[in-house]
Amino acid sequence: MPKNFSMEGRMKLGGVTDPRVVMRVIIGLLLAANLAAAVIAFKPFGGSADDLRQDRERLAAQLAQLQERIKTSKGLVDKVQTASSQGDQFVSKYFMDVQTVSSSILIELSQTATEASIKMGQATFDHQAIEGSDSLVKWTITVGFDGTYANLTKFIHMVDKSPRFLIIESMQAAAPQAQGGQSLNVTLKILAFVKDVPGAVI
Repeated sequence: MPKNFSMEGRMKLGGVTDPRVVMRVIIGLLLAANLAAAVIAFKPFGGSADDLRQDRERLAAQLAQLQERIKTSKGLVDKVQTASSQGDQFVSKYFMDVQTVSSSILIELSQTATEASIKMGQATFDHQAIEGSDSLVKWTITVGFDGTYANLTKFIHMVDKSPRFLIIESMQAAAPQAQGGQSLNVTLKILAFVKDVPGAVI
């Protein structure tokens, strides 16, 4: 009887006599099943050919977007550099040096007044920094002129065309009673822009 029972037990366990071995086999099968599921879910080996094609197309689209951004950024940099260069050229051509501004303006206004056949009076100067710039200064020149309407109009036109970038900000005119209204007294407020040199005496 004991021999028959032992044979039946072996048959029920499939030839394995130790239950611990059976449990290990079961655990191993479960682990293998989990690994197979993980491979299917995460595709660690690159996935199918269709998946690879989609990944390639997505990466190609991202690369095209990055290249377009780089192109746009380069265009902006080029525009900034061009604007900076043109700005420097404009300042160099039209703005006066702070050390010679008063004499240069007085000489030009006096010569222009002579050409327009009007008389130039005393000039006063005032200056102030331009907000947002540490190298440019705005000068305000207040000066009076006497002359006929036609000659004063000619003078104003000539100042407006000055290569020194002079701006007539305001004008006050009065007709002297003693001259019967043929001559005018005009006070002009003229703006000039100057390159400030560190350490220069204004």
